[in-house]
Amino acid sequence: MQNILEPGTVLRKRYEILELVGQGGMGAIYKASDRRLEGRVCAIKEILPHLTENSTSEEELEQVAEQFRTEASTLARLDHPRLPKVSDYFSNGSREYLVMDYVPGRDLQEILHEKQRQNEILTEEQVVEWAIQLLDALDYLHIQDPPVLHRDIKPSNIKLTPRSEIKLVDFGLVKLLQQDDTRTVTVVQGRGTVAYTPLEQYGGDTGFTDARSDLYSLAATLYHLLVGTPPIDAKERFLRPGSLPPIGAANPTVTPRIERVIFQALSMHPNERPQTAREMRDLLIGSKPLPQLPHALQIQPLPKLSWRKVFQQNQALIGVTLGLLVIATVISLL
Repeated sequence: MQNILEPGTVLRKRYEILELVGQGGMGAIYKASDRRLEGRVCAIKEILPHLTENSTSEEELEQVAEQFRTEASTLARLDHPRLPKVSDYFSNGSREYLVMDYVPGRDLQEILHEKQRQNEILTEEQVVEWAIQLLDALDYLHIQDPPVLHRDIKPSNIKLTPRSEIKLVDFGLVKLLQQDDTRTVTVVQGRGTVAYTPLEQYGGDTGFTDARSDLYSLAATLYHLLVGTPPIDAKERFLRPGSLPPIGAANPTVTPRIERVIFQALSMHPNERPQTAREMRDLLIGSKPLPQLPHALQIQPLPKLSWRKVFQQNQALIGVTLGLLVIATVISLL
């Protein structure tokens, strides 16, 4: 059972815990005051490293701590306006801590729920504007050396600040890709959230994931924001091809182009998705032609009726209408 830090607890003789912000199986996030820099409020991510039952020796614990330091030092070098800045990292026993900017505002899950309570929808224009900001952040992460993956993009991990800026938060599930792409260093690890997780990520750290996995999660997030419900998860869609309901049926503000881009990024196979964040951005803004959708993701149009079938179904009504037209014509000639 995880022990929650009480308000007033001071970490590293510097960070005073103010309140618990969120909690999960891999740790917790706290709002804290920085005693060294008066007036500064920060967020502290407490991580419980994944250890096997036999990972209890001092040597194994040190290996885990060293891996965490490698990953945290990479995060501390990141500097992008759509990402919270990581300013410090340290260990305390078996727990690891990331200190980063505290991002005020509401997450997109909260905003979506508020819209639903008011019987309103998020428009394509608004969601695409957010998507472009997020893709800018993902492009920055993915071109790092080694590339950095977020692996848990979802509405609750995206914040809209009081200045209407989007921030991709919760670095608790990032993954660093090694140069040879054959193994990863992942201490701050996780398996993502099912509705937003591509099929290749179901294996956790044993599965091969890359930048296109983040694009799938972002597309699933966009789908959720526009439709109001998350998409059918990848495993079920794999078993039932063509089962993903169209977006336009639930949200009339969504154009065919945007729907196709989202469906493309939700493709089962990574090769069928946009290959980079920049490519997906170009598809969204219309500066790149749309590729052909995979057959399993073809958006089904509304059924069309032949003229003969329309006539057969409305024969009586057509007869009455023609009769009225004849009468109106005769009267006009009198």
